[in-house]
Amino acid sequence: MHPPLPPPGFDDIPMAEKLEYVLSLWDRIAVAAEQIPVPEWHREILRERLQQMDSHPADSVDWGQLHSEIIGELHKGKPNR
Repeated sequence: MHPPLPPPGFDDIPMAEKLEYVLSLWDRIAVAAEQIPVPEWHREILRERLQQMDSHPADSVDWGQLHSEIIGELHKGKPNR
């Protein structure tokens, strides 16, 4: 048995509430993340990217550096809190 998609009344609620609903569903699913099947094509892409990273380490960016750059970009133009 499959639940109705979307649930009754879903189309009538504001977008913010729709997003909240979807996020709460995802939170319930994520609790059992180990049960979510990983398609083989995802695994293949990961293997390819790891191989590329191993073959060309100079092309890789450190996560800490990338994270700092992203945060810096997000804070550009925003007043300090």
